[in-house]
Amino acid sequence: MPPSEAAETPAPRYGARAIAEAELERWPNAAPERDYEIAISLPEFTCLCPRSGYPDFARLELRYVPDRWVVELRSIKLYVNAYRELAIAHEAVTNRILDDLVALLEPRWMELRADFNPRGNVHTVVTARHRQPDWVDRRG
Repeated sequence: MPPSEAAETPAPRYGARAIAEAELERWPNAAPERDYEIAISLPEFTCLCPRSGYPDFARLELRYVPDRWVVELRSIKLYVNAYRELAIAHEAVTNRILDDLVALLEPRWMELRADFNPRGNVHTVVTARHRQPDWVDRRG
C-alpha cells in the first residue's frame, strides 16, 4: 500500500455516523388519557468496565407508563449503542439511562432493569425506578 493511502483515515461507516449524530426523540402519546404500559427490550447493550476496559454486555428491559410522550424506537436504539465505547459502572449507566429517559419523556412511571452477563463468576442486575409523585398506579 502506498504511504499516501496508508495515512488516509477511512470515513466512518453509516452506522457509526448514525450513532454519533443520534439524539433521543419523543413523540406525542396517542392515548394520554389512559394508563397503559410500554415495554422495550434492548438485548445487545454494551459498555466498558471502568476498571479493566473489558466489554460488559447486558439486556436492558425498559417498562413505562407514558404521560404526554413516548420514546421513538430508532432513537433509543441509537442512544444505547452510543455507550459501547464508554467506561462506566453498571449502577451508573443504569441510572444515567433512566435519568435521560425521564427527563425526555416525563413518564407517569418508569423502570429500567439492566441484566449484565456474568463475568468472573459475578452476575449483576441493576433496577432503577421513577414515579411521578402524584401518580396512582391503576394498571390492574
